[in-house]
Amino acid sequence: MKNLQLFEKPKEIESHFKSDSNIVLYHGDVNDFLKTVPDDSVSLIVSSPPYNLGKEYEKEVAINEYLETQTQTVKHFYRILKNTGSICWQVGNYVKEGEVYPLDIYYYNIFKKLGMFLRNRIIWHFGHGLHCKNRFSGRYETILWFSKTKKYVFNLDPVRVPSKYPGKRHYKGAKKGQVSGNPKGKNPSDVWEGLSNDWDEAVWNIPNVKSNHCEKTVHPCQFPVELVERCVLALTDEDDWVFDPYAGVGSSLIAAVKNNRRAMGSEKESDYINIARERIVSFSNGTLRLRPMEKPVHEPTGRERVSQIPLEWRNK
Repeated sequence: MKNLQLFEKPKEIESHFKSDSNIVLYHGDVNDFLKTVPDDSVSLIVSSPPYNLGKEYEKEVAINEYLETQTQTVKHFYRILKNTGSICWQVGNYVKEGEVYPLDIYYYNIFKKLGMFLRNRIIWHFGHGLHCKNRFSGRYETILWFSKTKKYVFNLDPVRVPSKYPGKRHYKGAKKGQVSGNPKGKNPSDVWEGLSNDWDEAVWNIPNVKSNHCEKTVHPCQFPVELVERCVLALTDEDDWVFDPYAGVGSSLIAAVKNNRRAMGSEKESDYINIARERIVSFSNGTLRLRPMEKPVHEPTGRERVSQIPLEWRNK
């Protein structure tokens, strides 16, 4: 990892927004924090909002009430976002009495009514999760990438992946015989799969943070740093502000500071605030365990006991 200019020396984690700070972690309601953030100041807003599932840190309400609350908050996001800025909104499904409500469909209208532009609907595919009995088990969530205007930051080179066929050449036309690819790699597409050795597919298949993940904390819906890191690298420049309104245990902030961006987040739960602070300090000290963005997920070889058919099943 290269030396980060912003963090050559330990930086203070501010508890309230300051324009000259590098890291801000606010303990409290996001709407209160947003009142202190200037217009047109943030380059990227990236988060996984509460899903209205009635978990310990959520208060379950009717879906319409939930969406109306989120609509009002998103209006403030639009205000603080730079004209060249983007929002990456990572959501799954809300399930009520066995019926699935795909939240990305509902959120699409919220962002569009503000005049924003959908650039990609990214599929995040992961290999592990809850096993359903009355429907197919969910193994993906979505990231809605909206830009505020038609002019937006997009840096492809930092997130390119190795081409599967780098020697491929144009077979006709004016460029016949010339190499057709890019020496820096290819576009990772809009499907991110952690089970792939590269980003060849249009799905981002990145391992979700379960019990054996090196980044795991007590947060039940923690997302991996590498998921946010791709967004940070592609949609911001160094020294830009990255904001996570539902910061949880600080994964988005870590993805930002790791890549020499300024980071701010808000979080209501004091336990998560404390963990986020500890993780940021550990990162600055070089002791935080992170899964590298370019690391492929382990594929079973068939020699592992857990990948073999159990003796009890072999005669069935």
